[in-house]
Amino acid sequence: MTIHHPPRPGHALWVLAHPRGTSFNRRLFDAGTEALSHRYEVATSDLYAQGFDPVLSDRDLAVEDGRPGNVVELQGLAYAKGLLPADVQAEQAKLAAAELLVLQFPLWWYGVPAIMKGWLDRVLANGFAYGDADPELGIPRRYGDGGLAGRRALIIVTAGEDERSIGPRGISGDLDSLLFPLTHGALWYVGVESLALHVVHDADRLGTDGLEREIRRLTDRLQHLDDEPGRPFRRLRDGEYRGTRALRDDIHPGRTDLGIHLADPEGRSA
Repeated sequence: MTIHHPPRPGHALWVLAHPRGTSFNRRLFDAGTEALSHRYEVATSDLYAQGFDPVLSDRDLAVEDGRPGNVVELQGLAYAKGLLPADVQAEQAKLAAAELLVLQFPLWWYGVPAIMKGWLDRVLANGFAYGDADPELGIPRRYGDGGLAGRRALIIVTAGEDERSIGPRGISGDLDSLLFPLTHGALWYVGVESLALHVVHDADRLGTDGLEREIRRLTDRLQHLDDEPGRPFRRLRDGEYRGTRALRDDIHPGRTDLGIHLADPEGRSA
């Protein structure tokens, strides 16, 4: 059974995934957490500095008695019995308290670094972040519902490519689509609503002036973050995926792009 974790107003968690303490990402992290701390109590998780282990293994599962079961079931049982490792419990406590989650990382091979993927694997555990069903509708409390509903997420990504290369017609694919597994498949799955991506393009070639400009752009955005609308993904509980978990045929007929899962009239990305 999933326990809903109401966030604590005025609390935030900022998660950084970058291996170098002298990087631009680290400067952005330092400036961003400082700016956000004027309005939030900010907890941080610098995954590389902490030495966070991204590998989900038997220590994350209730297998001490050799019981059979799949990973999801065993992880949920470990959570229910209080057997999750201390590092995971610490991250879950910070996340449970936060009404705002900030995930910051460089774009590596068109996705999140492995250490952040492992953070999602181990921290968003069955029972903590998802698991039970809506008693009235009889459907899983996922995609807009779940243990972490009521939170918003800002995703900060630095990319070595320019805006056209990872734009809607870019050779590398549209960044909103590339990160759909994160914004929709992970965060929205457990009820966390994402804001529009905060992207730093050409991050390897910014120069001193460019670095300062990007730091100012982020800190300026953080001042007005509470006024921003979230990404309007469709909720499972609203009945638009009834039956097959595929979007109903009468909604955007003929379309198969990821934009159909957005609830605005045109199905555009935020």
